[in-house]
Amino acid sequence: MTAHNKIVLAYSGGLDTSVAVRWLMERYDAEVATLTLDLGGPVDLEGARKRALAIGAVRADVLDAREEFVRDFVWPALQAGALYEGVYPLATALGRPLIAKHLVRIAAEEQAFAIAHGCTGKGNDQVRFDVSAAALAPQIKVIAPAREWGMSRAEEIAYARERDLPLDLNKRSPYSVDENLWGRSVEAGDLEDPWVEPPEEAYTWTVSAGAAPDEPRYVEIAFRQGVPVSVDGEELGGVALIELLNEAAGRHGVGRIDHVENRLVGIKSREVYEAPAAVVLHQAHRALEALCLTKDQSRFKERLAQEYADIVYNGLWFSGHRRDLDAYVRSTQRHVSGTVRVRLHKGASTVAGRSSDESLYRHDLATYEAGDAFDQGASPGFIHLYGLPTRTQAEVQGNADG
Repeated sequence: MTAHNKIVLAYSGGLDTSVAVRWLMERYDAEVATLTLDLGGPVDLEGARKRALAIGAVRADVLDAREEFVRDFVWPALQAGALYEGVYPLATALGRPLIAKHLVRIAAEEQAFAIAHGCTGKGNDQVRFDVSAAALAPQIKVIAPAREWGMSRAEEIAYARERDLPLDLNKRSPYSVDENLWGRSVEAGDLEDPWVEPPEEAYTWTVSAGAAPDEPRYVEIAFRQGVPVSVDGEELGGVALIELLNEAAGRHGVGRIDHVENRLVGIKSREVYEAPAAVVLHQAHRALEALCLTKDQSRFKERLAQEYADIVYNGLWFSGHRRDLDAYVRSTQRHVSGTVRVRLHKGASTVAGRSSDESLYRHDLATYEAGDAFDQGASPGFIHLYGLPTRTQAEVQGNADG
């Protein structure tokens, strides 16, 4: 084994990546270092560290990256209004480039020749890891054992038993789940049939609408330059704010998403998501932007939001294109400050009020009551000029529908 024959593996602590530790050691005659990040999911950091070392890793890093995740990935995506295909808040997609960033960092420290991940060859995550690594360290090799070894789940279990890996091999969920602070994704099992309604057991963050409280809950969310900073008057850090809204909205059945999605690799998949905080915050953010942005800014930003979501979903976080769009987004958010009141009730979140010191809404222009400051006498001249092209075309070419 050469001095630098090392591989850094993104390690979840589950069956696939635990098998990958030993498989990489055997297949590449390499030392394996592991990295486990806490992005807000149910990760036992210390348990993962001990398990990786017990399997044979020479280094096992664990890192609480929740604050970095929210500050550098979630908030920019929220400011951009990024929802893939209009519904998915991109929780998993936002987490992958952050993991890749730290994989590359540790690989440089260890002078490793490769990083590795547990993604399959038919999902989106492989692209996010591979392309992020290419952007951050073009010279590094990326290994995806699941794309190489060709083992079924039963064969992985047999492999783990043969090598006495420290895993609970009798525990199995019918679903494939990934979660972090910004959302929870659930797929596989009976969810692969888009006709089947997701069973309640697929959900853990939200209650059904029928089981939600009869009384609604109102929350007031304050934003500063497009970033949420407080709930009900209490200033909170990003992690605490998202956790609070996940709990509050989830208890009222808000945040369930059932989506037939177009994957980057060209197939459609049925995805079930839970994202209570993300759903509420995106809704509140849009409502505040409606007050604080002009019509042209709002219309253009809707198009940008779709482009931004595609960039994130397609694994291009570390691209110059995303950085360029961020510059525009930050400019649009300079005056997006204020408070939005949201009503949570029986599975629905509804904007009930919005207020901003930088609002472009003026009561004296909008009102039909006393104090109306709108000059109605200016309208005929405006309409004459606005309708001039249509009138000219009709006079010269006639009515196209005639």
